[in-house]
Amino acid sequence: MHSKVSIIGSGFVGTMTAQRTVEKNMADVVLYDIVEDLPQGKALDISQSASIEKFDGRITGTNNLSDIENSDIIVFTAGFPRTPGMTREELALKNGSIIKTVTEKIGDYAPEAIIIMVTNPLDVMTHLAWRVSGFSPSRVMGMGGILDTARYKYFLARELDVSVKDIETMVLGSHGESMVPVDSYTTLKGIPVSNYIQKKRLDEIIERTKKGGAEIVNLLKKGSAWHAPSASVTAMIEAIINDSKRLFPLSAYLTGQFGISGTHIGVPVLLGSSGVEKIFEIKLSPEELAALRQSAVIMKETFNGLNLL
Repeated sequence: MHSKVSIIGSGFVGTMTAQRTVEKNMADVVLYDIVEDLPQGKALDISQSASIEKFDGRITGTNNLSDIENSDIIVFTAGFPRTPGMTREELALKNGSIIKTVTEKIGDYAPEAIIIMVTNPLDVMTHLAWRVSGFSPSRVMGMGGILDTARYKYFLARELDVSVKDIETMVLGSHGESMVPVDSYTTLKGIPVSNYIQKKRLDEIIERTKKGGAEIVNLLKKGSAWHAPSASVTAMIEAIINDSKRLFPLSAYLTGQFGISGTHIGVPVLLGSSGVEKIFEIKLSPEELAALRQSAVIMKETFNGLNLL
């Protein structure tokens, strides 16, 4: 029996996540949107590639939220995109009401589901979905750290002219400009990249990583990234469905780890069939730890400013 993944929002990220999921034969997919006929058209288009891409999973488009019933995983991609010059925090007020309205219904239709948040500002929306759903913290998480880490790895690999597969690193903290690339765990095949890249240049690469999403928004002029975000969330879906026990940097709820409590923020977690199965409290430098805690403070302040609960 196939797993069931429901995606809230049939924009570019949602549609490509649906496509990646069925093409990997991981699950049947429900693509939900409030725009009449839009998810149905996109689902039909993807379905017609089944014989070519050789997948058997079914994808259904719908405007009826009840069709997410009995989902194993629910992915939120719905919301307003960033526009040039807009901060992730400014998005909170626009997208918070959307997340709240849909999440209030999830308990009725899919009470055992795992929620993956992609909508920005990601950490704030993740925390909102957890508060509204009443789900266990292990079943509500945000995607950001995987995407930020992928961007950082790409920039480092291009700088060093090496395969991106040989770069290891993690980006923690908020999915935004207060993210925390962890220099102390950034290596090329186990060798610190600081052996190859001078600090000034490394700082420039880190700054570009922090503005990675905004750079794409500015280049596109309209809309935001969707290829790398959909790949990131699909990796999470795969880890949950296959119980792969992958170590990912994700937005998870902290209860004292790293000296942070009562909020969602990006940290290293073990991801498996039950969701966030463990939080790894790795040793950080004093500067990295201070930056992570400050990122959490910013997230809390933004969330408290929503006044949606």
